[in-house]
Amino acid sequence: MERRKLPTGIQTFREIRADDRYYVDKTAWIASMAEAGKHYFLSRPRRFGKSLLVDTLKELFEGSEELFRGLAIHARWDWTVRHPVIRVSFAAGSFNKPGQLAADFDDRLARLEEEAGLSPARTTPQGRLAHLIETLHRRTGRRVVLLVDEYDRPITDALDAPEVARDNRDFLRGVYAAIKDCDADVRFVFLTGVTRFAKVSLFSGLNNLYDLTLDPAYSAVCGYTEDDLDAVFAPELPGLDRERMRRWYNGYWWLGEHRVYCPHDILNLFRLRRFRAHWFETGTPSFLVAELLRQQICLPALEDAFATDDLLSAFDVGDMAVEALLFQTGYLTITAEEEEAYRLGFPNHEVRRGLSRSLLRAMVPEAAALAESSRLPKLLRSNDFDGMETVLKALFAGIPYQWHARNDIARYEGYYASVFYAAFAAAGLDVAVEDASSGGRLDMAVRSGGRVYLFEFKTTAAGSAASALAQIRERRYADKYRRPGQPVHLIGVAFDPQSRNIDAFEVQSA
Repeated sequence: MERRKLPTGIQTFREIRADDRYYVDKTAWIASMAEAGKHYFLSRPRRFGKSLLVDTLKELFEGSEELFRGLAIHARWDWTVRHPVIRVSFAAGSFNKPGQLAADFDDRLARLEEEAGLSPARTTPQGRLAHLIETLHRRTGRRVVLLVDEYDRPITDALDAPEVARDNRDFLRGVYAAIKDCDADVRFVFLTGVTRFAKVSLFSGLNNLYDLTLDPAYSAVCGYTEDDLDAVFAPELPGLDRERMRRWYNGYWWLGEHRVYCPHDILNLFRLRRFRAHWFETGTPSFLVAELLRQQICLPALEDAFATDDLLSAFDVGDMAVEALLFQTGYLTITAEEEEAYRLGFPNHEVRRGLSRSLLRAMVPEAAALAESSRLPKLLRSNDFDGMETVLKALFAGIPYQWHARNDIARYEGYYASVFYAAFAAAGLDVAVEDASSGGRLDMAVRSGGRVYLFEFKTTAAGSAASALAQIRERRYADKYRRPGQPVHLIGVAFDPQSRNIDAFEVQSA
């Protein structure tokens, strides 16, 4: 197989196919959608190929047969039928000030009307959209396909201005209700975005949408599977450590047969041949980090969060469960399905490290103290426990008093464990929290350089570093980590809530 051009950053199906770039065929899922129904919604995190999927649908319904030769859908599609397509994308534009959405949508409608040779016959946005749909159907004799990309951007762009976000939500509710009123004129509707806004708040007028987000049959409609890498990108794989690829980038799961990679990560890895936080570096919303801090989230708890389907789909302005927020934006994924509920966790190393760094940076504004945490891997490799204690004390000292004062969890072990976890995870180390064994749950385990470090935390009010060490020994936490040639070190840490820092740090080899 010969190497091809990479489709990095390209969201136009025609360009990818015309330039003979690598393309992961998603058209079998598209065929299934078109055959089974006509009103669909899909939520996926940013940079997962949603816009390319929308563009592929556009070319398909417009009958661009030459672009689909050799793809799964080609033999299943009637290429003699062409439908008028209305495509609306909110990916560009600014929507965080009053009136911006209405003005933007007015411009979009004006362009669509101009392309159709129409003059506005109605005054409201809903009426003009309905008139456009009805006219295109009547003129062509074919029902209209309506595609909406980044449907939620006008709301999420304004989340730090709740009144604007609510106004934008109400405006869009009216627009989406107009789509249902034109149902007889519509062949296919597809809306996609990042968040799953509660139907009662946004889609009450379009309540016949089928949500593909957690349908196992469509779990890989966006993203790359292991099979995709082997079948499509085989020429790019030599020289790359496959296990490292999985650890860094794989792990997103929407209940289907496969866990998937984010396409943005894989394409940039192939282009640069470097393991970096390609997806994470495209932008972590500041409101997300602020919300985690405001809700006093204990970071290690996110490794094993718990949520119901109702919770994951109840996202709304002013009512954002942190689990839903992190899941929908791609910082958590489903790790296991339980009866009427899901276990959530970080999808991979990139996200765990990136989110830990962002939170640590928000908690520790002193750049010097934060930079010190990057020394942790080297200190572990040399078993320099005194140096490790010094770095961690500097980190805690760099957290402003005001941050401690406004967080109730600062009195408890969970707060200190959260900072510890963030420091080690931000340094790129393999961290596990609340690791269960026959003796109970260990607070934190770190693997580095063929060694294992087991941490137990106490506050001075509840114990000491010595009692933390005794607990590790008495409950035999180290037993599950013992391997030939793999040293295990036990570390007891005591925190003093008064000084807001480490009081004692004791180490013992298992």
